[in-house]
Amino acid sequence: MPEISQAKVLILATNGFEQDELLVPQRKLQEAGAQVDVVSPEKGKIRGWKLKDWGESVSVDKSLDDAKADDYDAIVLPGGQINPDLLRVNQKALQLIRSFLDSGKIVAAVCHAPWLLVELDAVRGRQVTSYHSIKTDVINAGGKWVDREVVTDQGIITSRNPGDLEAFSAKIIEEIEEGSHAGRRQTARAAKGEPRPGVH
Repeated sequence: MPEISQAKVLILATNGFEQDELLVPQRKLQEAGAQVDVVSPEKGKIRGWKLKDWGESVSVDKSLDDAKADDYDAIVLPGGQINPDLLRVNQKALQLIRSFLDSGKIVAAVCHAPWLLVELDAVRGRQVTSYHSIKTDVINAGGKWVDREVVTDQGIITSRNPGDLEAFSAKIIEEIEEGSHAGRRQTARAAKGEPRPGVH
């Protein structure tokens, strides 16, 4: 149950991330004292998307090839249409997210980023939200879609759009300090007589 000031958070993104959906959680987490690393398949810098055009560039702290879930307490997945669409066909990106899910660590996805959770079959049976245009994708993947600024279900945090970033960032901090969800998830499954899922 780490204090946020002792926590390490990974933000996974590539070119085309929604600018505020990376910069706001990054700033809020850093202000709270967390170490935040931007991880990308790209090296050097990646460029955000702001409204209807390209926006600011952000420095990449660590290559996707070198990033391991064991080194972090949480992963944050910014949205934008381009960013998660590129990442969901990147097997290394999916494997990294899967390792956070399997270890019960915090996975936070905003806007279009729940596409990545859909790709990993991680929304099935969970209450989640997302940008309204991918609501049907979430429902078709077995998610219980709700229209709220921030939704948490067994360690997965989701929000709808840039207007929800204050609540999204605050919930990430709260969940990190609450600790791993692995034990709680296994206890809940055992109570229901459900098997523990394997790695996909």
